[in-house]
Parts: sequence; C-alpha cells; structure tokens
Amino acid sequence: MVFLFVSCSVKEQKVELLPKKQLNVKTVQVCSDIKDNKIYDLQSIPQDIDLFTKKLNTALPLHGAQKKYEEDYFRVWNFKTPSKSIEDVQWPFESYSSRDGYGENLQPLKDSFFEEMYDNANFENYLNVSKRAITLKHLNIRAFPTLRPLFKNPSLAGEGFPFDYLQDSTISANKPVFVSHFSQDKEWVFIFSSFTFGWVKSADIVFMDKKYTDRWQKAQQIFITKENIPIYNTENSFLFRSKIGMMLPIIKELEDSYIVLAISKYKNSKPFYEKAKISKEISHKGVMKFSDKNLARIISEVFVSNYGWGGMYGQRDCSSTMRDIFAPFGIWLPRNSYQQAKVGKVISLKGLSDEEKISLIKDEAIAFETLLYRKGHIMLYVGTYNNEIIVLHNMWGIKTKKDGAYGRIIVGKTVLSTLEIGKYQEDFDKNSSLLRNIISLNIFTH
Repeated sequence: MVFLFVSCSVKEQKVELLPKKQLNVKTVQVCSDIKDNKIYDLQSIPQDIDLFTKKLNTALPLHGAQKKYEEDYFRVWNFKTPSKSIEDVQWPFESYSSRDGYGENLQPLKDSFFEEMYDNANFENYLNVSKRAITLKHLNIRAFPTLRPLFKNPSLAGEGFPFDYLQDSTISANKPVFVSHFSQDKEWVFIFSSFTFGWVKSADIVFMDKKYTDRWQKAQQIFITKENIPIYNTENSFLFRSKIGMMLPIIKELEDSYIVLAISKYKNSKPFYEKAKISKEISHKGVMKFSDKNLARIISEVFVSNYGWGGMYGQRDCSSTMRDIFAPFGIWLPRNSYQQAKVGKVISLKGLSDEEKISLIKDEAIAFETLLYRKGHIMLYVGTYNNEIIVLHNMWGIKTKKDGAYGRIIVGKTVLSTLEIGKYQEDFDKNSSLLRNIISLNIFTH
C-alpha cells in the first residue's frame, strides 16, 4: 500500500508502508548507601532474571494482544474530544497550594507562584485547539506549565527529592498525543496521551492531519526492544533515543533491519517525515511471543533503570516499570499502580495475616502474570526462591523507625526481593513491610 506523506518542503515525499497483517511526628531522612547497609535481600537473592524466566514453558502470542494494544496506543488520535471535563484536568490546582508546597530551594512556595501557574494554564481556552499531534523526543508531562518542582515538606522521610509532585509522567518520542490548548504564553501545550494528560513544551510536538495519523495506524508496526539506542535518519542525523514500548510504522523490511517512518520538525511546527533504519537486534515486527527468552530480553533492559519519580531523568518508577516490561508483548497497562491493580482477575488480601497472604499468593499467583499491590506501589510476582515469594519492582527505599523518628534506607533502583526486604536492617519498621501492607493481587492476563 502506497501512502503519501507531505512534508513542509516544497516537494512531496512518497513512502511505501508495509500493510498491517490481519492479526506530625519527629522525622529524619536516612540516606544510606546500599553497599554500606548490606541489604540482605540484595545479597542473598541473585539479581538475575534468567533464574526465574527459565522456569516458564510458554512461548505463545497472547490472543488478540496486538489489536487491543494498538487500540489503546492510538486512542487519542481517534476520539473527537476527550472525556475529561475542565474540572477533571484542573485537579492539580485543587490538590497543591502554598500550605504544604516547597520549591527548588526547599523554601515554601508563595501564593503568587500558584496564581501565576493558573493564569498561564489558560483553562478558559480548554479544547479550543483539539488537534492530533506527535511527540518529537522523550518528554516530561507536567501537572503545571513549568519545569519548576513542587516538593512536600523536605524534612519528612519520603518527601523532598526526588518527589516532585508536578511530575506526572513521561512520554517517548513519536508517540500520539491530542492537544487541547496552549498556555497563555504559548510555551506549553496541554496534551492527552493514551495513558495520562498534562503539560509539555509546545516546541517538542508537531501537529498532524487526520489523514496521516490514519495511515500511520494502518501500517505494520515494529516494537522497540532495547533501551537508549540513538536513532538516526537515513542521512545519519540524530532523531531520538529508543525506549521500550515505542512503535514505529514499517516502510520496508531488509534482511537485518527495518526502514521505518519517523517524525521530526520542519518549520512553523509542521511535521517532517523521515526514514530511519532500525536494526532487528533492537526491534521486533509486531508483538513478541510471551516466552522465557523474550521476557528475559525485555526485563534485562528495564532492570537497569534507577528509580525516577514519574519517569524523571529518563528513569522509571514502579508503575512505568510494569507498563514498559509488558508493552512489547501487546499487554496494555494503565499508568499508575492503583489502576494497574484493577486489571484482570483481582483477589483481595485485605484482612489476612502475613502467613495467610503468603499461602494465598503461592496458591493463586502466576509467575510473570501477577501483580501485587500495596497503596502507592506495584510489584511483579516472578516465583519463589528458597521457598520465599520473590517480586520484581522499582523501589525508592526501605522505611525505618527509631525513637519515634521515621527514615529511609535508599535503594533507588529496580530489584528482585522478598516481600520483607529490609527486615534484617537495623531500625526496620515492621509495620511498613511490603507483605504487611499488600492489599491485593491481580492476574492481569486473565
């Protein structure tokens, strides 16, 4: 199938896309180095995902996975208007104020900061643009139209850096978005993505006509399977870096690579359609089979992520770790842990003792298909080791308590651990253990 994509240059560009196949207490912050603390779990449990994936014996595509995934992925290019009301999208201005907000200098924010942000948010023009667009690079999605942070009281353990409450999420390059309106100063646009909404810099997106977004969706797609690889156009100019979960439409398949369509910027915020060569070593045509080797391949890429609240600094938090692990398999998960815990077959663990929870998890959970949820945190069940339940998760730290003072032992990365990580640490807060606070498990493939 031949499609015409028009750039902003005088000449038209013709590219051939492969058609899709039918398929208030005293507090203290404890920021201790992991090596010095010698966290028992991280020393006694091999941090090797192959040890757990090799126990799997399935190697099948998940039924209907690609079609469902693409419906979610391209959702914002296919609705006429978002379902969110203006009251829905203004939630940050209802939630945050000078009463408990601190700035980049760890000093209280003033009322004038919030007034300035609200005025610039320009909500009187909500949905006045209503156009389809695409991102040009990996972007932070912000709750206010600013890069300035908002921290809660930095003297409290578990607050301050890196918990910038204005960081909602991140979105990769060349992903579909829907633009509601510009900020008053036009530096920002309010966008809807397939999984969240918020503010991004207007210079980092370009608008696309519906006829081209339709053609993009109808093309056969590749899934990116390797992180942080520079992607260049066919003239060797840098476009963006690869990220697990990206999809790009195929123009041509070669023996060892794909020629795909990518978007860069021409002028006046118009899209320029580029060809990029993507090696088969970092991509896969269509969804991957849900197998031990493929899971190990993807998880090994995501496993190197440090903790990044809301995806900051190109890293991941607990829920974005889960989203990205399963994207290449055509499994769509929502953005936050609370929503992810509702996907599939849900089994409540509320009111159970620690021993009863362990028994139920061992009986019901399916390795690599089950999420364990506690308020604000999500984990992937990967099986057992020495008869202990093991989870994969990206965590910030272990809670401690001494003489009424709360603190943290910082982990700050993706780990394999038991549900009682930290229990051998001095001043470990037993009441804050993962096991004691888990309230549900859900088998998201059911």
